[in-house]
Amino acid sequence: MSKHLFGQTRKGRQIVITLCILVSGAAASSVQAAQEFPVRPLRMVVPLAPGGGSDIVGRMVAGALSDEWRQTVVVDNRPGAGSTVGTGIAAKAAPDGYTLMVSSSSMAITPALRKNLDFDILRDFSAVSLLASQSSILAVHPSLKAGSLKELVALAKARPGQLSFASAGPASATHLGTELFLHAAGIRMLHVPYKSAGQATTALLSGETQVLLTNMASMLPHVKAGRVRALGVSSAQRSGLAKELPTLAEAGLAGFEYATWYGMVVPRGVPGPVLDRIYSAVSRSMAKPALQERFSRQGLSIHASSPVVFRRYLQDEVVKWRAVVTAARLAVQ
Repeated sequence: MSKHLFGQTRKGRQIVITLCILVSGAAASSVQAAQEFPVRPLRMVVPLAPGGGSDIVGRMVAGALSDEWRQTVVVDNRPGAGSTVGTGIAAKAAPDGYTLMVSSSSMAITPALRKNLDFDILRDFSAVSLLASQSSILAVHPSLKAGSLKELVALAKARPGQLSFASAGPASATHLGTELFLHAAGIRMLHVPYKSAGQATTALLSGETQVLLTNMASMLPHVKAGRVRALGVSSAQRSGLAKELPTLAEAGLAGFEYATWYGMVVPRGVPGPVLDRIYSAVSRSMAKPALQERFSRQGLSIHASSPVVFRRYLQDEVVKWRAVVTAARLAVQ
């Protein structure tokens, strides 16, 4: 047996040596490619329309990464079907690190509401980093006779299913956040979905809908301009940007807390060294005072995390939102 295995060794050794050289060369080439990454423009998919929180965060991070890498990072808005269109596009992109995706809590919400997705957020993506979180403002159109949260709840109970709330679409963060609020308050309203948070805000401003719970960055300018009436913020503490606004818990909804988070992922299969380069660039960018100031002005709190920590967080969020959908008895499409 030993002769069979080791007797004709010269040719075998040559083959082994050749293979080792090829593998070593490929590994060295891969490391060099990762060290030089990126060498061309990148695409950042935002699976929601311009004007919403994901778009705001995505554009700020894209600008910071462009400065960091000295390569253009192009924001590619791909809205539709509650963020599933753009997410599907990102999932099928080449896993070379040149396609990034920034999305919101909808990454974890969508799997609970849709059965036949052509992607799996945990299987088809690699986590890069949690980026930020943001509380929401519960706002009503000025024509609605509700000057406080208690008055809104009383009005909704007197007219069940008649008041309307806008959202950025089925399964969006604005939809599920409002469902959480309605469930906690014990009231029902008519859901009017739009294609983006920007369109939902326009609907509230025009009086087409009466209630909207959406991120502070989108709503606060309209509150300060007097175009809508704010009843409270969804975070556990008051916001430093609008200290006059009570939390919804303070306003009468004891224990209520809700925040939208934003994170970055890449298609599954991006080489580890490239993923490390992306994360390092994101981490350095998020630590810069100038970007932190821009986030703060939008009512955003930075929560940069490692890929491992964000993946665990994303797994927990998928489980949490599945439980919320079940408890709220929402229809699964």
